[in-house]
Amino acid sequence: MKRWISAFRLRTLPLSLSLIAMGSIVAYQRGIFAWDICTFALLTTLGLQILSNLCNDYGDTVNGADNEQRVGPTRSMQSGAITPKEMKTAIILWAIFSLISGITLLISAFPRLGWQGMTTLFIIGLLCIGAAITYTMGKKPYGYIGLGDISVFIFFGLVGVAGSEALYEGTLWLPALLPACSIGLLSVGVLNMNNMRDYESDKQTGKKTLVVMMGVNNARIYHTILMLVSFATLITYILIYGKYTQMISLLSIPLFIKNIMYTLHHTGRDLDKQLPLVAMGTFFTVLLFVIGTLI
Repeated sequence: MKRWISAFRLRTLPLSLSLIAMGSIVAYQRGIFAWDICTFALLTTLGLQILSNLCNDYGDTVNGADNEQRVGPTRSMQSGAITPKEMKTAIILWAIFSLISGITLLISAFPRLGWQGMTTLFIIGLLCIGAAITYTMGKKPYGYIGLGDISVFIFFGLVGVAGSEALYEGTLWLPALLPACSIGLLSVGVLNMNNMRDYESDKQTGKKTLVVMMGVNNARIYHTILMLVSFATLITYILIYGKYTQMISLLSIPLFIKNIMYTLHHTGRDLDKQLPLVAMGTFFTVLLFVIGTLI
């Protein structure tokens, strides 16, 4: 069990919870929240996150990105704790789970979505599964050609937050794109820190992440911009569409300022300890936003 828990990468799961929590609380504020949609949305998103982690473990090991020179945690397949055959089986099972959970979610939201909305979100759901698998797997994984950041922004931001709010709404509510961008940018920040940590090994193995393409110094500037623009979009949403009590979500800003300052002066293995901070900081921001909405 321990080897599979390690492969699931539990420290990444708060990001998935943050997406659905943000989309759901926006829906709650608009008076359209439903527990069944929220429950199945959480299950589906967690399933997709774990699927993505397993695929990443398999793909990076097969493609050589996870090797002895890598400074991050040793992965399950890399260490031999899980065989390629076992990992493939787990990937298939989690893909099936995510598909079934997603279909159940759409059925729950059908009275609001109608056939057109259900079909659209079903296609988006299939794209989510495809994106999770092809990030590092296959002959031409898009994570190896610098497209990981835009993918994370789309699926961990726009789709995760605005898409989950649309399940309650029955259609896309455009203002939901503001908190979606905020969470999406923070999620990209997590990936950017991960890629900054793995810069040397990725460069040696030919994994062309955005950090490898732009260099570490530019990646630090990029990281700072991600954090600042994220809170700018969240503040914009609160000022125009929210309520003043939601401003308590800004209490998490010192955590991210600390992260920015640390990132500007450290590289490699030292950055690994900051990854949970950004992920949990994102979750903490959403939690405060939820509290600010409810009070």
